[in-house]
Amino acid sequence: MMKKLMIPMMLLLAVSCQSKKTETTAEMASEQHGKAVVYQVFTRLFGNQNSTNKPWGTIDENGVGKFNDFTDRALDSIRAMGVTHIWYTGVPHHAVIADYTAYGIGTDDPDVVKGRAGSPYAVKDYYNVNPDLAVDPAKRMEEFEALIDRTHRHAMKVIIDIVPNHVARNYHSVSRPAGVADFGENDDTTVEYKRDNNFYYIPGQAFKVPVSQNGYQPLGGEKHPLADGEFDENPAKWTGNGSRKAQPDFNDWYETVKINYGVRPDGTHDFDSLPEGFEKADYYEHFNFWNDKNVPDSWKKFRDIALFWIDKGVDGFRYDMAEMVPVEFWSYMNSAIKMKNPDAFLLAEVYNPQLYRDYIQLGKMDYLYDKVELYDTLKHIMQGHGSTDNLPAIQDGLADIEHHLLHFLENHDEQRIASDDFAGDARKGMPAMVVSTCISTSPTMLYFGQNVGEPGDGNAGFGTESRTTIFDYWGVPAHQRWMNNGAFDGGQSTAGEKELHRFYRTLLHFSASSTALMGNYLEIHSFNRKHSNGYSDRLFSFVRWKDADRLIVVSNFDAEQSYRFQLQLDPEIMTEWTLNPGTYKLTDRLGNGENYELRVDETAARIELEMAPLQSFIFQVDSLK
Repeated sequence: MMKKLMIPMMLLLAVSCQSKKTETTAEMASEQHGKAVVYQVFTRLFGNQNSTNKPWGTIDENGVGKFNDFTDRALDSIRAMGVTHIWYTGVPHHAVIADYTAYGIGTDDPDVVKGRAGSPYAVKDYYNVNPDLAVDPAKRMEEFEALIDRTHRHAMKVIIDIVPNHVARNYHSVSRPAGVADFGENDDTTVEYKRDNNFYYIPGQAFKVPVSQNGYQPLGGEKHPLADGEFDENPAKWTGNGSRKAQPDFNDWYETVKINYGVRPDGTHDFDSLPEGFEKADYYEHFNFWNDKNVPDSWKKFRDIALFWIDKGVDGFRYDMAEMVPVEFWSYMNSAIKMKNPDAFLLAEVYNPQLYRDYIQLGKMDYLYDKVELYDTLKHIMQGHGSTDNLPAIQDGLADIEHHLLHFLENHDEQRIASDDFAGDARKGMPAMVVSTCISTSPTMLYFGQNVGEPGDGNAGFGTESRTTIFDYWGVPAHQRWMNNGAFDGGQSTAGEKELHRFYRTLLHFSASSTALMGNYLEIHSFNRKHSNGYSDRLFSFVRWKDADRLIVVSNFDAEQSYRFQLQLDPEIMTEWTLNPGTYKLTDRLGNGENYELRVDETAARIELEMAPLQSFIFQVDSLK
C-alpha cells in the first residue's frame, strides 16, 4: 500500500463553511469512488440549540436534540463533507431519568443510571428508540424510521449501536414483538451459570449499590423518590465489565449486567468451535456452519435484534466492546446479518491488536477501531512528545488487514483534540487528520463538533471534562455556532472555526472521491529522513496511487516551526510510476493554491518545499509540462 504525503495547508479565513456552489446529492453520490467516511453524531446533542448548560440540568433546563433536527438542510451539510455513513449514537432505548410512564415506559432508578440523561450503553429496550429523541414519544419509532428514510434520500447510510456484552441493570422491553421473551425472563436464577440463561447470577446475595466516591450523588444530590441508595435485584447479577461482586465498585459498569454467551465461569466454552482454517471461509460458509447448531439463547436474542433493525432499514452497526464477547458468536451473528444485507457495515470496538485478525477473519467484522496503534501514536505526536518515525512500522505490521481498521481522531470515548488535556488547540489535529485519512484504504471517522474545534469543556454532571458528555443533557457550543439556529451554514462560527471546517470538508470530500486512496501505499518518510536535509521526525510523508492517479502526501506536525527541504521520492516509486526526466505539475487537493513542481532527472525526483507550522499538502501528480 502507498504511503501518505502531507504538506502544510494554508487555511483561508475568508471562506464560509459552505461553498457558494451547492452540490446536489445525486452529484455527490456519483463521485463516490474513494473511501467510506463515517460521521459519528451523538444524537441527543446534535440538534440541541439550548445554551444554558447547567450542571445536572434537566431536559427542560438544558434542552435535548431530536431526530427531527436532522433536517434536509442538516443532512445536506453533513453530506457536503463527503460523508457516506452516519453513525447515530445513542438511538436504542436506554435507561433515562425523565418520566415517560404516560407512554407505558417504566421508571429508571437514579442509583443505577449514570448522569441525568443516562448512558447510551445501558440499553433497556432493544426493540424501540430513546423517547428523549422524539417530538412525540408515542411515535418515537415512526420518527426514527422517517430519519432513516431522509438519510437514505441524501445518499448516506445509517449505523446504530448494538451493545451485546451488557444491558441496563433494569432491562425490560415493552416493545418486543409477540412471542419474544425478555432477557432473563426464562432464566434459572438459582444457579450462577446455565448455558441458556441470559445472565450470570450470585445466588443467595442481593445487589447493593456501589459506595460513592469523591462526593458523588445521583442527579447531583437532587431529591428523587428512587434515589435512596438501593436497587431491588435479588439474586444479584454479574456486572457488565465482569465484576462478580454483589456490590460492585463505583468504577465498575454498575449500571449494566453482563450477558451470558455460553462461556462458563471458568472461561471454557459451552458451544461449538469453528473448524480449523475457517478464517478463509466467507459469510455463506459461516452461516451454513451455524445453521444446524444448537447455540445459546443469548446468541439468538441478539441475532433477532440485529435483523429487526436491518428490516427497519438500518444499514449497519457499531458494536460496543466486541472483544468481551466470544468470536464464535460474531461468526454466527454477522453471517446472519450479511445473508440479509451483504452490504451491511459492521464496525467493532476491539482494543487488543492480537485479536484483530480473529475478529475480522473469524468474527466476520468489516472494520475495527485502529486505536491502540495508529490513534495512540498520532495522539502522542500531536501532543509534541511522539515521533513520526513510529508510523511506518505500524502500517507495515497491519498491511494484511489495513483496509479493516477504521481511523479516527475523536469519538465519544476519547478526549477532544482542542481540550487542554489533549492538545489544547484543534489545529494540531489537521496534520494528523490528513495522515489518518490518507494512509490506508480504511474508512475515516469524524466526530460531530471535531470539524469546528469543539473543546468538550464544561461540567455537565457525571464524568469529566475534555470529553463531550454522553451522560447528561448539554449544548455543544462550537457545534451550535456552526448549526446557526438550524441553517447549518456556520453563520455564527468564528473565523478559526470556519477555517477548520473548510479544511475537514475539503479533505474528507476529496477522500470520498479519490481512486488513489483506494490503491497502493508506500511511505517515503524513511527515505527522506536519510537523504533530505531539513526533514525531521515532526514531518511525515508517503505516496498513494492507483493506475494513473498518483498522490504525494506530506504533513508538518510542528505547531511552532517551519521547515524548508527537498522532498524526495525514493527510487522504488520512481520506477513504479515510470517517471521520465522532466518537470511535472502538482495540484494540491487541499486547495492551498501554491504552484509546486516535481522535478525528475535520471537519478532523483524532488519537490522544493517550505512548510509552515501544521501545514499539509496532498499533491496530485499531473502530466509532464
